[in-house]
Amino acid sequence: MHPRVTISPALRAWILDTTRAGHGVPDVLRLMKENGYDPRQSRSIVAEVLKLPLAALTAATHPAQGLRTTVPQAPHVVVDGRAIAVTAGTDKPVVRVLEGILDAGECEALIASARPRLQRALTVDSQGVQQVDRRRTSEGMFFDAAETPLVAAIEQRLEQLLQLPASHGEGLQILHYLPGQAYEPHYDWFDPAQPGYDAITAQGGQRIASVVMYLNTPEEGGGTAFPEIGLTVTARRGSAVYFAYEGGDRSSLHAGLPVARGEKWIATKWLRERPFSPLRCG
Repeated sequence: MHPRVTISPALRAWILDTTRAGHGVPDVLRLMKENGYDPRQSRSIVAEVLKLPLAALTAATHPAQGLRTTVPQAPHVVVDGRAIAVTAGTDKPVVRVLEGILDAGECEALIASARPRLQRALTVDSQGVQQVDRRRTSEGMFFDAAETPLVAAIEQRLEQLLQLPASHGEGLQILHYLPGQAYEPHYDWFDPAQPGYDAITAQGGQRIASVVMYLNTPEEGGGTAFPEIGLTVTARRGSAVYFAYEGGDRSSLHAGLPVARGEKWIATKWLRERPFSPLRCG
C-alpha cells in the first residue's frame, strides 16, 4: 500500500503525459524536485499514478551500487494511517527519534513471542561468523523474515516509512537487558578493511541504516548513546531511533547504555543496500 497522498488532476495528467512522451521515472522525479516537490512525496505520487509498487519504483531510481533509505522528516510521517512523529534528529550522523512506531500491544506481543527463544546475544566476527563478545552482555533471538503476521506487519511498516524494500532487512532481532547489562560503543556497518568483509557482505551488501525500537521503558538507564555527538536517546516504549551511516560514517558510533534499574527490551532491524538472504547451514 502506498502512503496516502493528495494528487491534483493537473499533476496526475502531467505525470501520465510525460511518461507517455517517453520520459522515464527518474526524469519525472527530477522535474518534480526542480519544481519544489519533496522527493519522498514525489515517489509516492508517481507510484500511485502509474500503479507501480513503491519498492519497485524506488529500485528503478537507484543505480546498481545499492539502495539507500529515505530519512524520515519532521514533524511526522503517515504510514498506513499511523502518524509516526519525528521528535528529534541530527544530520551528522543522520539520526531520527521516532514516536509511535509500535503500539503497546505490539510491544507486548513481540516480548512474549521472543522470551522462550532467548539465548546469549552474539556479534559477527571478521569472517561473518556469529560469536560471543564480552562487549555485548544481553540475551536475544532473531525472527525470520515475515515469520509471524506481526513481524510481517512491522517489516511492511518500515518499508513504507523508509521507502526501502522489506527484502533488504535482516531478520528482526529482539534483545533483553537486565540491570548492569549493556552493549559497549560499536558501529553497525562493516569495515571494508577487515579480511572477512567480502564474506559478511556477500548476502545483501553493506549495512546502510539501523532502526532500534524500544519495547518497554526501563525504570532507569538503558538509553542509546551516540558519544561522538553527545546525544543519548531515552528508551521509551513504542518509540525508536533510526540512524543511517552511508560510507562508514564514524560519527555513527553508538552504545546501548547499562540498565540501572528494571529491564530493557528492544527490537532491532538492520538494513542492507541489497536484498538480504541469510546463509543457512545443512
